Amino acid sequence: MDIDVADCEDEFEGEIKKWKEILIHGDPEGLRSFAKLLIKIANLNQENETWLPVGAREHYHLRPNIELGKSSEEVIVGRLDAKGTGDFYNSYVAKDAMEKIVL
Repeated sequence: MDIDVADCEDEFEGEIKKWKEILIHGDPEGLRSFAKLLIKIANLNQENETWLPVGAREHYHLRPNIELGKSSEEVIVGRLDAKGTGDFYNSYVAKDAMEKIVL
């Protein structure tokens, strides 16, 4: 697995737009392993986990040269909702409501 951040830039009619993209690449085994981790986090009933304090969110650190390739950035994958409250963290901004797109 390799997870990297790319700085992107495009110019249109004299205006330069900059943004970042997160690139997640892996061989079939690595992608399946990542998918299993996401499903494990999604299926965890945080309310039943005595080791997780109220207000905390289950998460995993994925580190270069350990869980990820050497060229990767360190990544934290976790739940948005907090145990006991269901609150999202303060910096979270929900996406605009749109028609559901099925991938």
